[in-house]
Amino acid sequence: MLAYVNENDYYSWSTIRTSVFHPMSPVSLRRWGWIHKWSSLVCTIFMLLLCLTGLPLIYHHEIGHLLGNEVEPPVLSTPTPPGNVDAVIASAKELYPSKKPMFISQEAGVPEIWHVTLADHMHDHDYKPIAVDARTTKVIVEPAFEGGAFMSTMLALHVDLFMGLAGKLFLGFMALLLLVAIVSGAVLYSPFMRKLDFGTVRKEKSSRLKWLDMHNLLGIVTLTWLFVVGATGMLNTWADLMLKYYQHNELAHILEQYKDKAPMPHTASVHDAIEKAKERLPGMRVAFVAFPGTDFSSQHHYGIFMNGNEPFSSRMYQPVLVDAHTGELTDAPQLPWYLKALLVSQPLHFGDYGGQWMKFLWAVLDIATIVILVTGVYLWVKRGKHANASAKVAVKDGAQSKQGAMPALAREGEPS
Repeated sequence: MLAYVNENDYYSWSTIRTSVFHPMSPVSLRRWGWIHKWSSLVCTIFMLLLCLTGLPLIYHHEIGHLLGNEVEPPVLSTPTPPGNVDAVIASAKELYPSKKPMFISQEAGVPEIWHVTLADHMHDHDYKPIAVDARTTKVIVEPAFEGGAFMSTMLALHVDLFMGLAGKLFLGFMALLLLVAIVSGAVLYSPFMRKLDFGTVRKEKSSRLKWLDMHNLLGIVTLTWLFVVGATGMLNTWADLMLKYYQHNELAHILEQYKDKAPMPHTASVHDAIEKAKERLPGMRVAFVAFPGTDFSSQHHYGIFMNGNEPFSSRMYQPVLVDAHTGELTDAPQLPWYLKALLVSQPLHFGDYGGQWMKFLWAVLDIATIVILVTGVYLWVKRGKHANASAKVAVKDGAQSKQGAMPALAREGEPS
């Protein structure tokens, strides 16, 4: 975010007013300055929290490996083909016989492991993740949730502040204020920097001006990235609402034939359902399977979500609905545009598209944003002190002027 400061820090209002880039009046600039100042101040502390928690999340896989929380597939002496998925689920349930499967999933590039999620009910947040060898169908380990206590805390703070949907929507509003601060800062940047070369940092001036130039330079350099990350972050906070809307509109229309039917026991083979999905969408892989009653399926279906193997197609899911009682394929609907936008925004938000170099770039820009936020607060505090000092000088000068207008004997307390 770019700092808005007193016009005397750069040059006169008449110069700003004649700018060929921003021919705005002083009133317009003051309005933009007010918008930038307050949108920045309101969201700064929360944006700083999101940047600090987002930094380790960029490298969550690497940190998980370092801490020993990432699951590695066992090395087998001979090549072994994938086993039956139903046997995989049965092995996981042996650890918690009373719990029900919510999801099974595979990470891209690690087809040797099925991650089975078990819970007491389909909306249980206290679920149990189990890693099962996809080849031998034997349990490998019950991994630490989201990479352990540290990473799970970072994720919860970054996603919803431990407040669920209310926390997500609140952070979404903070992201909206961030976008307002970015746009208003960009509007203010050109007229204030018209007489300075791009990237100028006036080290010979006061420390406040030096940090102001650094703040503005980092702000304009990271502007596009910060806008993208802010916009995708705001979109991600609406994920729960988007899923609910999808369930009650597009999905409800697709499942019109089931609306008067009571849910039946899901006795159909999950393994066979996956094979049907692969036949329907050849060349695609299974990303995850949602069991009946979860947010990603209906009360009657396995929701089998397929994706591709390329960096972009691996983020775009194609659902296949298989009747969980009969095992018959019901439909393979296209996701609506807003869910596709959500799916694209999630990896873009954390820089998961382009490997280690993109993660490194995201980390550098994240650190630059932290500097922007900290210097923005510093400049605001320093400006307040500078304004208070100027006010005191003005009051003192005014008092002296009044004294100069009085007779000398009266100034000394003598009768005039």
